[in-house]
Amino acid sequence: MKIKRVKPVAPFGACFNSRTIKNSRTGPAVTVLGLVLQSSRVIWRIYGHHSMVKVKKKVMCLGFVDGGSEPTTSIVIGGHQLEDNLLEFDLASSKLGPSSSLLLKNTSSSHYRVF
Repeated sequence: MKIKRVKPVAPFGACFNSRTIKNSRTGPAVTVLGLVLQSSRVIWRIYGHHSMVKVKKKVMCLGFVDGGSEPTTSIVIGGHQLEDNLLEFDLASSKLGPSSSLLLKNTSSSHYRVF
């Protein structure tokens, strides 16, 4: 992809020159991340819009925060990753099911009403 790495910007560890990152329908054209949730049957795909954060005019960083040397969690998933994804909570089974990014369907979470 020829994306140029630059000096990290706290709290992020992996930062890149945004001018070397192309754009796509789902945001920055970077590798799609796949998080395997509790069972290998559920994979949450995180696209560039949700994995990259613009921190300076010419700098984008991988938008995950390191949990530390003795973490209680390995990464922190925040509102940036959740934006434009629908989450289904199955309380009876203690399961979480994410949708694919709504950007793939040319819509966003702002088109949905919350009651």
